[in-house]
Parts: sequence; C-alpha cells; structure tokens
Amino acid sequence: MPLAKPYVTPRGLLTGASAQDAVRSDRALPFGKDLAFTAVELTDSASLPTVQQTFLAKACPPASQSWIKAYAHAPDAFAGLSLAKPILMGVVNVTPDSFSDGGQFSAPGYAIAHARALMEAGASIIDVGGESTRPGAAPIEIAEEVNRVVPVVRALAERGICVSIDTRHAAVMEAAISAGARIVNDVTALTGEGALAVVAKANVAAILMHMQGEPRTMQDRPAYAWAPGDVFDMLEARIHACAAAGLPRARLAVDPGIGFGKNDIHNAQILDHTALYRALGCPVVIGASRKSFIGRMSRGEDAQHRLPGSLAAALHGVSQGAQILRVHDVAETRQALAVAGRINSGA
Repeated sequence: MPLAKPYVTPRGLLTGASAQDAVRSDRALPFGKDLAFTAVELTDSASLPTVQQTFLAKACPPASQSWIKAYAHAPDAFAGLSLAKPILMGVVNVTPDSFSDGGQFSAPGYAIAHARALMEAGASIIDVGGESTRPGAAPIEIAEEVNRVVPVVRALAERGICVSIDTRHAAVMEAAISAGARIVNDVTALTGEGALAVVAKANVAAILMHMQGEPRTMQDRPAYAWAPGDVFDMLEARIHACAAAGLPRARLAVDPGIGFGKNDIHNAQILDHTALYRALGCPVVIGASRKSFIGRMSRGEDAQHRLPGSLAAALHGVSQGAQILRVHDVAETRQALAVAGRINSGA
C-alpha cells in the first residue's frame, strides 16, 4: 500500500558537528546518525498542479510524524558492507554496446583487470552487467548474457571481491549467484518471471530500481503525476512484495532509476528529492554517472566528458542521504567525497 499523501521530504540538511549540535539543542531532527534536517517540504501530488509547502522541522504537521520517525533511522550495512561512509559501486560493462565505455571491457580479461583497478581506486562493490539497458537497447539471448558475465563474476568473487550482477533475468541471476555474486542489481525491481524467487531463496542482497517501461521504449514520452512520489510508491510496493516472498527489507536497497523512463525534468525532480527515499528504510543508491541528462543540462558533452556533472550529482546525492553511488569514475568520485567530507567536518 502506498504511504498516505502528502509526501514529506527533509530540507535544510546539516552534516557533521553542525548536525549533532542542532539535534542536541532541539533545532533540528535526526536524519540517520550523521545528518539532520531543519525543515520539511510537504508535497501533495493529488492536487493539480502539485502543491508544495515548507515547514520548520519542529513545527511539522501531524500527517508528517510517521515520516519523521522513519527518517531518524538509517541502515548501517548492506550485503555485509558498512554504510558508516558512502560506498562506491564500480561499473564493469561486459557488453559490446555500452553507452558509457563503448565496449572497452567486453573481453573477460579486460573486464577483470578493470574491476581490480576500480577496487584499488576505492570501490567496495563491482557491478557486472552483460546486457545493455541504455535507451533503445534491444534484448539479447539469455545464454549470451550468461556467457558474458559468469567468467568475470567467478574470477572476481574468487579474489574476495563483493560482486553485484546487473541483470533483469532470473536465469542470469541464478548463474551469477552460483559463480559468487553477493548482490543482484535489477533495473526491473525483481518483477521478471522467477527473479524474486531466485533472490529470496539464494539469501543474497538486492537493489530494486525503478524503471518506467522497458529499455527499448522507456524514453518514449515518459509521464508521471509527480515523478518523485510515483517512484516512491512503486519502490515501496516492491519492498512489500519482496517481504511477502521471503526477501526482507534488511537485504534490500533502492534506486530511483535516474534516466530510466524519465525526462530531464523528472531526473531533476527525483535528484532534488533524494532524501525522500530514505523513508523506505533501505539504503538509497544513486546511479547518475555519465548519463545523458548531464550532457543535455550542460553543453552536450558525450559520455566520456561528463565527469564534472557526474561528480556534481554524486555529491548532491550524498548530501541528501544517498549511501551507495554507482559510478564509472571511482578514483575521482572517492577524491570528491573525501574532500567534501573534510570540509563538512571542519577537520
């Protein structure tokens, strides 16, 4: 069941010592362990046009109290990895037609070497994908996807690397899990035939991502009543479906799916309301790295020249409570987070 409207988004977020001091002095409310918020934005998407109101956190209307309680808590681990600090998921595409790297790592040897380099650069998870889900991408045979990913997953898992398998197909999930994958990252949020049963039985973690439509057609006039809220409702429904199937919330993370069935306005709205998704009680994943909206919001840069925009989206996401970042440029993102963290702490 969707949460009752209006939606409540924390605003005026504080971090570090400022957050702790504001909570102690009753000037802000806790947003997990290390953040706090001084105001909330209430969005009533049932009204047309959408109505938004902002209140000081300490003067929240009664309808927001259940949300306030949810925001006070944050998961402290995912797939056995500590979330005390934001963690990076490095992308390894074992495909000949990836939008981001043009098939540079489609051969297993290159993919394995690239994954090891990403780990050395600071990644905690390696996300291996064998089917392109870029806008307009056509599906491939299951056997081909399995043949692409399994050798890479197995080689990395044997080295003790936490591997995520990026797939929407139950058979690929099963093969990758058998090869050592510890996380399933599914752009369809485990709605495919047999997917939920495979993940629940295997006792692995999963990332539920929102996508409107399917890759071939998802960018054909996507439409929402209010994109952040519609995405929230879908992810919440999938969390409940997972729980009913024996896959508890503690094994789940959520990803609002930037660029998957969304136009630039939808993407901007969702990123602006990243904090909203913490109310779902799962780690929040943001995957904006190198995506095409960055070029359209800037000067039309291609995927290889979208690093500054990718870093901007990553830093924004973390400042709004995202705990996992799916990125291509691990070393650069790690440096940006390290510097921002030191500045925010004043130390």
